[in-house]
Amino acid sequence: MTQRIAELRAEAEAAISAAAGSAELEQLRVRYLGRKAELPNILRAIATLPPEERGPTGKAANQVRQALEGLIAQRSEQLAGGELEQQLRRDVVDVTLPGAPPQPLGRLHLLTATRREIEDVFLGLGFRIAEGPEVETVYYNFDALNHAPTHPARDRQDTFYVTDDVVLRTHTSPMQIRAMEAQPPPLYLIIPGRVYRRDNDATHTPQFHQIEGLAVDEDITLADLKGTLLAFARAIFGSDREVRLRPHFFPFTEPSVEVDVSCFMAHDSHPPAQRCRVCKDTGWVEILGSGMVDPNVFSYVAEYGYDPEKIQGFAFGMGIERIAMLKHGVPDLRLLYDNDVRFLEQFG
Repeated sequence: MTQRIAELRAEAEAAISAAAGSAELEQLRVRYLGRKAELPNILRAIATLPPEERGPTGKAANQVRQALEGLIAQRSEQLAGGELEQQLRRDVVDVTLPGAPPQPLGRLHLLTATRREIEDVFLGLGFRIAEGPEVETVYYNFDALNHAPTHPARDRQDTFYVTDDVVLRTHTSPMQIRAMEAQPPPLYLIIPGRVYRRDNDATHTPQFHQIEGLAVDEDITLADLKGTLLAFARAIFGSDREVRLRPHFFPFTEPSVEVDVSCFMAHDSHPPAQRCRVCKDTGWVEILGSGMVDPNVFSYVAEYGYDPEKIQGFAFGMGIERIAMLKHGVPDLRLLYDNDVRFLEQFG
């Protein structure tokens, strides 16, 4: 009987080692260790054997059963690992392939694209980019920019106050002062960012985006300002553009000017009875405000090397939304914030 048990062991071990899959391995388990298999039947029949054969036969049969169970478990783990590896190879996904169906590429929001386009223009003109806090002190937002104590912009109906001395900045101009405190002249920089005012209609929102420009050096004149803005206008609106300066007032510039760019719509394409919706047939479109930095502003930073008797500068500020609307013919400012994919997909 022990001889037969040894033969069963050799046969079973060879079959289990050669099993090629989990299903085949399960069949071998039933064949050698199932209720009707030969080995379990030997164990059940031990009581019928002569007394001198019972011990050796039972011991040999139990050892073979335990050995086969261990071998089956080991082979099962091997097959499971191999099957998983094969499945991973079959299911590999090439993430560089387009989706099914192919998904459209993303694009920059119109405001982001316009901001970067404006930044590129001024970087090419030698300006650098600076950014500042959106929560600003009254000193930097109003006082150091030469706003009179009674200036309307200081009213709570026009400005968001956090505390009596802290506001949500109403323009990016406070960075003029911060930049001059951090660096002596010469200074050429633009300051993009969000600003906040209590407005909300088709052409105004409580939050919008602005780009401030500042140039400070010796012998800076209004002609330098006009030349800089002419280069900007031609880069953004077309190479045939012209600019004109109109007198205006801003607290932190003197003299102050509004800047118009010659209309960039094709007037010849309009029927005689149809007005140009961009310039209203005036031939000019207002784009920004600017001027020469008021000497009073320099007096707040004189200790940092900005002596108003020795240096001059110009500043300008424009709304990114306004530039985007003019360039792309957007009729309502709120479209830029509605997140309507039908609108956003037109730009990119």
